[in-house]
Amino acid sequence: MSMTELMEAARVSKAWPFQEAQRLLKRYPEGAKPDGSPILFETGYGPSGLPHIGTFQEVLRTTLVRRAFEALIGAKPEDGKTRLVAFSDDMDGLRKVPDNVPQQDLLTANLHKPLSRVPNPFETEYDSFAAHNNAMLRAFLDRFGFDYEFVAASEKYNSGAFDEALRGVLANNQAILDIMLPTLRAERAATYSPIMPISEQTGHVLQVPVEVVDAAAGTIRFTDEDGTVTEQSALGGKAKLQWKVDFAMRWVALGVDYEMYGKDLTDTGLQSGKIAKVLGGRKPEGLIYELFLDENGEKISKSKGNGLTIEQWLEYGSEESLGFYIFPNPKSAKSLHGGVIPRAVDDYWQFRERLAEQELDKQLGNPVWHLARANGGFEGSEAPGAGDTLPVTYSLLLNLVGVLGAEATEEQVWNYLLSYDEKAYGVGFNEGASQEAQFDVEQTIRKLIRTALAYNRDFVAPHLVKRAPNASEAEALRALDAYLADAAEDTSAEDLQTQVYEIGKREEFGFENLRDWFKALYETLLGSEQGPRMGSFIALYGIANSRKLIAEALAKA
Repeated sequence: MSMTELMEAARVSKAWPFQEAQRLLKRYPEGAKPDGSPILFETGYGPSGLPHIGTFQEVLRTTLVRRAFEALIGAKPEDGKTRLVAFSDDMDGLRKVPDNVPQQDLLTANLHKPLSRVPNPFETEYDSFAAHNNAMLRAFLDRFGFDYEFVAASEKYNSGAFDEALRGVLANNQAILDIMLPTLRAERAATYSPIMPISEQTGHVLQVPVEVVDAAAGTIRFTDEDGTVTEQSALGGKAKLQWKVDFAMRWVALGVDYEMYGKDLTDTGLQSGKIAKVLGGRKPEGLIYELFLDENGEKISKSKGNGLTIEQWLEYGSEESLGFYIFPNPKSAKSLHGGVIPRAVDDYWQFRERLAEQELDKQLGNPVWHLARANGGFEGSEAPGAGDTLPVTYSLLLNLVGVLGAEATEEQVWNYLLSYDEKAYGVGFNEGASQEAQFDVEQTIRKLIRTALAYNRDFVAPHLVKRAPNASEAEALRALDAYLADAAEDTSAEDLQTQVYEIGKREEFGFENLRDWFKALYETLLGSEQGPRMGSFIALYGIANSRKLIAEALAKA
């Protein structure tokens, strides 16, 4: 596949990253800015807390659009046609003390100071609360292999890099007030100012009315906390802009071309866009994404601790499965809880296996194409991982682990897989694959086993109940047992599945449909409402072991 073919397919693709990239291309039809500088993508982070799943999804989704845009213009990541800035708003004042950090008294004593000037409560090398959290952000993004440039607000404000943009805000102070004041409650409007001075007495970020004395010189006047009327510069880190004004100033000062944000910031985006126009710039392209919900349909909140964290997902799934789950329509809300992980893992591998067989237009709609491209870039069917398969599904592994019990070990499960498929070390590779390739597959499978063991421990085992079969179900189980008694241990999964089907269709057992028969097998043998292809499970667990499960179920009848 040539770059030209990729460009042509990308320009008509309906996959959402390409749809977003196509809107950006309309902004710059030549695929570059008039001055030739790179197209700038930005994501924002508030370092009052540690990075979380919302941070991950925003950087991932923005990266997907970035890579899609490169495909549209025939560029490779190494060409430098685009940039991604991860911006940390560490000049924001510390409004409240987070519950999950040490030295609460230290933080309480430094409330209202810029986060970059609050002492570090952690026992780490960093000189401020924000510096510690910024380092955690970089480590977090590096863990997932994102290509980005880190930019801290404190460095831009303190160094004077934002001074010219701040002069623009001061010069347009009244125009910005005209935009903002009608959107505020009367009480808030009474003290609102686009610019917030930082008191030289207390170091606090002040929410007070401000008079612009000299916009060009950056001089402002305000009443300090002790009642003193103070005149000082707003430049060089001596002031901080209000959030919506800061958003707009940043867009203009940095030349941001694309930034997405959550629906809770819809009004922010609207007002910031107006302010950016006043400042002589324009609002960047970007989508408004829906928020994550917990299993009860409630918005996920860091303070509530509902939903699922990145660490929890990675304990039970993989980075790729998380990206796969996040990929579909970002404008639709997604439930984020443990119950969605098994299917996400299995669906990821199904789409990964299909990739090599798909035509180019289908590849561009395959989430795996986008996810692999986000981590280094490739062209079309040369996608790393295309065509790879696993010997078992994650769901099948969970059922195996479930019947093995809470004491099951990684080696025990691995040995079952070796018995199930002697080529487990070379799954997805031709015979004669290199030892390195075989090692990579083994490590992938072993990681899957470890996550299945953890998922079973925390989500399955505590609720595992095998019900007794009713009379007709017991007769069907006896028929299955009789067949297995005569079957060879190496009977194929397909032959076993065919026989399971045939038993379920026999009129004397009275099943209205095969679904009822399979549900009975799952609930009586595995203790779950849903399950795998029973032929595959029997082949994996072994015929003798499967007969023991049947015997245990019949003992309850």
